Amino acid sequence: MADLWDGIAQAFWLLVTLDQDLVEITLRSLRVTLTALAIASMIALPLAALLAVRRFRLRRVTIAVLNALMGLPPVVVGLIIYVLLSRAGPLGVLGLLFTPTAMIIAQVVIIVPLVASIAHQSLRELWSDYHDLLISMNASQVQRIKALLWDGRRALLTAALAGFGRAIGEVGAIMVVGGNIDHATRVLTTAIALETGKGEFAMALGLGFVLIAMAVAVNLAIHWLGHTESEGRW
Repeated sequence: MADLWDGIAQAFWLLVTLDQDLVEITLRSLRVTLTALAIASMIALPLAALLAVRRFRLRRVTIAVLNALMGLPPVVVGLIIYVLLSRAGPLGVLGLLFTPTAMIIAQVVIIVPLVASIAHQSLRELWSDYHDLLISMNASQVQRIKALLWDGRRALLTAALAGFGRAIGEVGAIMVVGGNIDHATRVLTTAIALETGKGEFAMALGLGFVLIAMAVAVNLAIHWLGHTESEGRW
């Protein structure tokens, strides 16, 4: 028990003194995850709006596939991307394996179905309210999508935050395609796994506290946005 409290005390000291390695890993995690979230949102949000507005033959199949991909094991995603980016793979010539770019690609693949599914559920309800109005105004499909994305921005931000929470805590796919290379691809989750294996509990706990703080902040933001929307403010 004494060792545990000693590790916690050292972890807090690392946080208070802004340990260089801890700050570097945290900033790299944020850079990778925020980049992946921006790319995923540019793909997922218009897709969600399109699925809400347009009726086409494979629409239900597409929605079902998105919902199914939400449960895709991240380590499998990492394996597939590893094969594609390896030297023997079709994209091996790009030399992206074991780089932050490969980690971003993995996170994008993981969170696009999540963000798209959550956003679609919200936009589908919004479309039922706006359908008659937009049809009567003879709005084009692009105009309908723009209107949904703008008026549903609070729900879409909630979907994006959920994607951030999923991505920042990812370890399996990131470990496979990133390699957990020091000063290159080491992020919060992979560093925690490494430091725990080495018995460096102070650094592992310090990184864990940062990760927990991010997760709590994201959940509070989602709760606040949901409460704000339900109260009719904003």
